[in-house]
Amino acid sequence: MPAAGRPPARPVPAEAVCGNGKESGAPAAAGAGWQPPGRPDERLAAMAHGHHDTAHRHGDHGPGPGNGQGHAHGHGHGADVDWAAMAPYLERGAELFAPLHAEAAAWLRRWQPEPELVVDAGSGPGVVTALLAEAFPRARTVAVDSSPYLLERARRRAERQGFADRLDTLEADLATGLDGLAYPADLIWASKAVHHVGDQRAALSVLAGRLAPGGVLALLEGGLPTRFLPRDFGLGRPGLQSRLDELEDRGFDRMRAELPGAVAEPEDWPALLAAAGLRHAATRTFLLDLPAPLPDAARAHVAATLAHRRDVLADGLDAEDLATVDRLLDPGDKESLHHRPDAFFLTAQTVYVGVRAEG
Repeated sequence: MPAAGRPPARPVPAEAVCGNGKESGAPAAAGAGWQPPGRPDERLAAMAHGHHDTAHRHGDHGPGPGNGQGHAHGHGHGADVDWAAMAPYLERGAELFAPLHAEAAAWLRRWQPEPELVVDAGSGPGVVTALLAEAFPRARTVAVDSSPYLLERARRRAERQGFADRLDTLEADLATGLDGLAYPADLIWASKAVHHVGDQRAALSVLAGRLAPGGVLALLEGGLPTRFLPRDFGLGRPGLQSRLDELEDRGFDRMRAELPGAVAEPEDWPALLAAAGLRHAATRTFLLDLPAPLPDAARAHVAATLAHRRDVLADGLDAEDLATVDRLLDPGDKESLHHRPDAFFLTAQTVYVGVRAEG
């Protein structure tokens, strides 16, 4: 039985994006597209901010060894990124995090058991998009990203997994709005995307404005620092991971300050959801716990992520810590992450749920 104030269930529409945005890899639908009864097409003014750093914000690259934000900040802007080289790393990381994200998607059914349109804002190559499509098999799903290459990867994944007929892709980012959506969404998933927009409050207002009455915004931000070795693992000074986290936090602060239109904002996500006109319905932290000894895929991802962090943070490490990191990354060293029996993977990610009022 449909929820009060909502239209009855409808067939999945053929198009979920319209000509106001760029649909990657397919012609845009004419006009504003199909809208269910009672759902006006709420056009949003584009945010007056420049393009943000897409290299940081793709939802599919789950945190490796790092801070609660999940990634080392300080690498190049989106235009400089070789997405063909980066995409396999993003996909492996997201696949590692699949149990966590699948658990989160199942939890969201509490508010949206049968959504008609699900949007993955900052989809990357579509690993989480596929999980959302699996969790909500009657919904049409839209992968939104600023990289056409990654959107093509998302389409290929949808073809392999059998939901290509329910997938649309939209080339856009949160800094310029989501006007390419043909009609409001029942569920928007935004994973580690909003903190890469200068004005986070405005970005959340944009997302909230794209929700249907009763629609849900699931915001994944923050969490706890990832750990992959004991505090003292027998090389160098104890506490290496905490020192890496401190450097990443500084890099995160610099990244935020350098964003176009940057506005300093306390990271009180429930309050920011409320400021966007949503009811903060719940907060929950999801755990990914892979104990030692790590399976090969997880071990390889941990090593690849530490190698990336070394590239970004090397200038801030002292000689002893840099030497320790290099030993951890050397496949020929029996003390490296490639061989250590004590390597594990433990992280936590927090999801905040905001709900738009009915009617």
